[in-house]
Amino acid sequence: MPDRIRLDGRVAVVTGAAGVIGTATVRLLAERGARIVAVDRREQDLAAAIRDLPASAEALAVTADVTREDEVTIDAFYNNAGIEGDIKPIPEYSVESFRRVLDVNVVGVFLGMKHVLPVMLKQSKGSIINTASIAGLIGSPMIAVYSASKHAVIGLTKSAAWECSGTGVRVNCVCPGLIDSRMLSTILQGRNPGNEPPPTEKILDRIPARRLGQASEVASIVAFLASDEASYVSGSAYTVDGGRTAA
Repeated sequence: MPDRIRLDGRVAVVTGAAGVIGTATVRLLAERGARIVAVDRREQDLAAAIRDLPASAEALAVTADVTREDEVTIDAFYNNAGIEGDIKPIPEYSVESFRRVLDVNVVGVFLGMKHVLPVMLKQSKGSIINTASIAGLIGSPMIAVYSASKHAVIGLTKSAAWECSGTGVRVNCVCPGLIDSRMLSTILQGRNPGNEPPPTEKILDRIPARRLGQASEVASIVAFLASDEASYVSGSAYTVDGGRTAA
């Protein structure tokens, strides 16, 4: 009986591959047999992300900007590139910074789907996984623009899933919560400028699991959604948040 979680013979394209979640996902997909195309703007970090992958991954690093339409090269797709933007209240947020966040987090996701969908629809199969956030499900102070961009990602995901009804192409997204990462550290520091971030205990009080999530735990959900085990899953937003949004 075939192992439906395996990805042997499949090509997985991961944007934002140099980030903590992107790197963890690349490694897990490669372990499960996928061939890897890793995409990021940061050339050195990207090289490090694929350095120790197994030879079977045939890993290819592509330095590209997901906001440039002519640089998006896709087969099977984890649409993961994203930035947190400035950590400021709305009245202090510049229009330029607002547009930059939307360019990366929304336009980048749109371009990924725009280019991969024709390929997948032609072959009548495929799985697209977008990275949203629990900030796309609930409001959060000082990151209103990031939150708005992730609400948009969930909307794009659900709409694309409907457009792909009956085609064999699935579109889902993951919504990470408080993940141990550079982005979380930046947000916490931005909310406490000039001061120490809040103590760990105060942060964990908001999480039923009483700990931060790990990038590998997000990667596990992405790998599941990319596999045949998720063949009946489309249009879903999977929270990976230790129960943070359960209330």
